[in-house]
This record gives sequence, C-alpha cells and structure tokens, in this order.
Amino acid sequence: MSADYEIYKGTTLSDMFKKIDDNSKANKIRIETLVQELLVFIKDPNSAVQLFPLIQQFMEANIRNDELLVKLTAVVQRVMQTEAKEGDGEFSLSDSEKEQILGKIHEASENIQKDIDDISLGIQE
Repeated sequence: MSADYEIYKGTTLSDMFKKIDDNSKANKIRIETLVQELLVFIKDPNSAVQLFPLIQQFMEANIRNDELLVKLTAVVQRVMQTEAKEGDGEFSLSDSEKEQILGKIHEASENIQKDIDDISLGIQE
C-alpha cells in the first residue's frame, strides 16, 4: 500500500495518518488546558456539576473526530486493497462508487469538526 495514495484532492494517506497523530496530540493539550482553566471556576460541588458536562462534550466530540479519521483511513486502505486485486479480475468498486464513499466520509469529517468548533465556542462563552 502506498502512503502517497490520494484520498481526496490534495490529501494523501500519509497526510491522513499525520492528521490523526497531530489531532491526538493537539486534543490532549487542549483538554489538559481546558481542565486547568476550568478548575479556577470550581469553587464548590455545584459549580463542578455545572462545568463537567461541558468538558465531557468537548472530549466526546474530539474522540468522535479521531474515530472518524481512523475509520476513513481504514476505508481508504480497503479501497487500495480492492484496487490491487482489480488486476486479478476480482470484484471491486467502480471509481464513481469510491468517489461517492470518500465524499461522504469527507463530508462527515467536516460535520464533526463543525460540532467540535461549536462546542469549543460554547465553552469559551
């Protein structure tokens, strides 16, 4: 399998692996920073109960985003395996089917990123 396989315009499999790794590292830092910033506002159990759901939503959105990127990478690897078998005369997806699948995955990843941005803005406000 080639790491230079283009998933969608301008993004290769190698880029996707890098993005997964970068997101994981950045999310760890964001979550640690967020928790540290919110600890200042926790004065009693009641304030903790109000703030912890925000932290949980932020963490869940980041986890969903990372899971989607990992799933996208797995789909691309399957597409690449199918293309490799294509020369053997085995059943495979057409180019339009591949494009459709990859387009839906790309759209879903953008939607999850919008959810993360919305949650981040809600926390900052």
